[in-house]
Formats: sequence, C-alpha cells, structure tokens
Amino acid sequence: MQERAERRSNRDRTETTRAQLTAAARRLFAEKSYAETSTPEIVAAAGVTRGALYHHFADKQALFRAVAEEEAAAVAAEIEHAAPDDMDARQALISGSKAYLEAMQAPGRTRLLLLDGPAVLGRSGMDEIDARHGNRTLREGLAIAMRSGAMKRLPLAALTGQLAAAFDRAALAIDAGAPDAEQMDVISAVIEGLMLPDRAIPV
Repeated sequence: MQERAERRSNRDRTETTRAQLTAAARRLFAEKSYAETSTPEIVAAAGVTRGALYHHFADKQALFRAVAEEEAAAVAAEIEHAAPDDMDARQALISGSKAYLEAMQAPGRTRLLLLDGPAVLGRSGMDEIDARHGNRTLREGLAIAMRSGAMKRLPLAALTGQLAAAFDRAALAIDAGAPDAEQMDVISAVIEGLMLPDRAIPV
C-alpha cells in the first residue's frame, strides 16, 4: 500500500513539474518567440532546476514540441465541442471552421503553431502534430460530409491539406488585424461551394 502511494506521489510530482515547465515555456515562447527564449529563463519562470528541465525534456526543442502538442490539442477540443457528432455535416464544417478561427485567437497561438512551429520542428514535424489534432477533426468532418452525400467526393487527403492551409492563412490574417468576419465569410463560401444541392424528395 505504501509503495503504491509512493509511486502515485512520484507520478504526481512528475506531472506537476512537467506542467510547470510547459506552462512557463508556453508563456515565454508566445511573448518572446522560441529563438529569443533561453532555457535559464524557462526554469526560472517555472520555479524548477535546470536538471529538472533536462530530466523531462531532451532539449529546448523537445519542450517546444510538447507545448505545440498541447496547443494543437486545445484547438482540436474547441472544434469538437463546437461540432458534435450529431450535428448536420454541413453545419458541423461551418461551426468547426469558426471554432478554429476563434481558438487561434488565443494570445500567442498563431506564433506558436503557425510561425515558430514549422521553423522549429520542420514542416513534417508540425504536420505530424496537426494530423493528430486540428487536421484530424477537419479530415473526419469532410469524410462524414462526403459519405452522407452532402459534399462532392474529392481526394480526402488533398482536400484536407488545401483547406487546412486556407484556414491557417485566415488565422494569420486575423492575427495581423484583418476582420475575422471577413475571413469566416470566405471560408464559409469555400465550404458551401463544395456542398451538393439538397435533393428534394418527390411528392
């Protein structure tokens, strides 16, 4: 019993330290950028030792990857909340797109995921993270829309990639000061253009 409690205590301490490091790193990366943030700043902000940092993460890049993974997961969670499984396929794509653009307005998120992410992890590294989170939700929504007959049948991987790139450009434009309503109008028009007309049932 005592051994089990000690294991649990050690696991709790590990999770707490890791969370402190990722939270501090997220704040500094968002404010200053990855390149301008040093590991001594991160450990000072987290209130842990340099040894603790390297116990949990191989290097600063590995810590950044963990931060990016958490941010991408948070975006995907907001999309899934806005577009539940029982929602009409057309509306789910529109609602999910709006949720993505809103989620990306969290301070520093476009820098973390769309600017520093590809620069630090490489395009393939960010693609792997996106495939587990935001692009996964988009791919699933498109697949459902095509299977249900609501959307034109197109190559799923190519369609997901091209729409995701459009969403990212819209998020960057909003971050630079463009009206979010205008960006959403364009995204909605693109999605509507992929939809098939409703088939009327003969009476």
